[in-house]
Amino acid sequence: MSTDTTASVSTHILDTSIGRPAGAVTVSLAARSGGDAQYVTLGGSATDADGRCKDLPALPEGTTHVRLVFDTESYFTAKKQAEAQQDAPRVRDSGAFFPEVAIAFAVTPGEHYHVPLLLNPFGYSVYRGS
Repeated sequence: MSTDTTASVSTHILDTSIGRPAGAVTVSLAARSGGDAQYVTLGGSATDADGRCKDLPALPEGTTHVRLVFDTESYFTAKKQAEAQQDAPRVRDSGAFFPEVAIAFAVTPGEHYHVPLLLNPFGYSVYRGS
């Protein structure tokens, strides 16, 4: 939740290769105050069955930039193992070309930033949602 002096961030992930939310993806959140400052990891979360992170850490006052890092390799490895246990034939390679997705963006106090990740094994897209 944002305040007059802080911004807030939320995210969710949709696996576009299957048209479903991507659950159990680890997401870490880091922040910095100023373009020359180092990012400080504030903590993380994991997506739920609906692909949403509902408990990302709050941003400290003075945050100007945020970085979300999504552990996509673990997600696709688990997905590949689950597919191998099914009787259905494999119709595509479900490896991860991108082992992680790191998204950095600028924030303004008082604003909420929802940053959805549209993910597939060989590409991704992000945008500022609502």
